Amino acid sequence: MKQLKVALIQQSCSDNQTETFAKNGDMVRQAAAGGAKLVVLQELHNGSYFCQTEATEQFDRAEPIPGPATERLGALAKELEIVLVTSLFERRAPGLYHNTAVVFEQDGSIAGTYRKMHIPDDPGFYEKFYFTPGDLGFTPICTSVGTLGVLVCWDQWYPEAARLMALAGADLLIYPTAIGWDPTDTPEEQGRQQDAWVTIQRGHAVANGLPVLSVNRVGFETSPDPQAAGIRFWGTSFIAGPQGELLAKASTDTEEIITLELDLERSETVRRIWPFLRDRRIDAYGDLTRRFRD
Repeated sequence: MKQLKVALIQQSCSDNQTETFAKNGDMVRQAAAGGAKLVVLQELHNGSYFCQTEATEQFDRAEPIPGPATERLGALAKELEIVLVTSLFERRAPGLYHNTAVVFEQDGSIAGTYRKMHIPDDPGFYEKFYFTPGDLGFTPICTSVGTLGVLVCWDQWYPEAARLMALAGADLLIYPTAIGWDPTDTPEEQGRQQDAWVTIQRGHAVANGLPVLSVNRVGFETSPDPQAAGIRFWGTSFIAGPQGELLAKASTDTEEIITLELDLERSETVRRIWPFLRDRRIDAYGDLTRRFRD
């Protein structure tokens, strides 16, 4: 069996960058000390979720890749000899910014990047103001621990994205995430949203016969808009196996490190009994490239 010990870092964030960077490093070190060889950080882990409002000064948060953040994170990966999945606000050029996942190899080098393809624009999640849709496609990143199908947050609602990563040879699907509740929603509505979030990603695991690693931030973050309710990020980071089985799950309100040893060969066994890729009717799917079948 090919075993891989993985860890998800579920944490709260603030705009005290020194404190947040230190927390990132401490939790990653704890995960590595526990034997993890693949460690995944949540979406935009270097600070608060700034997309609750539209404000041009927030673009000052962005950094080039490579840049200061990648230097720090690469050094951490090298120190601990781990593959590290991170999430950064990329300044590509003046006025051109991306929400970008950066994967570091065990020697600290950049193994690859993925620019978030699906960009939301909802109350409290005004990401279209900040992020240009990705242009690198759905290409897995090859590392020493496996081929990683890294996607980001809103991408997790799209089965096409997961499928294309699987068809390109991903061993794992990985979703750094920042999602939470509007505190004014009823408990029933909050429960429906959270259940849908877990269910859709477990569905990607089933449909593609691959493990899914989903890591979310946790804690309440106020909005710069005094009329807005803020966001309570619901945590619930989890790892699902290739039949959608929940292997590990975090709480909704606590900073945690979720560590698990995965059997990467199990995907082969599952795909032999459920050969969905074999039975796809690719000759009949042309309309999937249309916005809607009028």
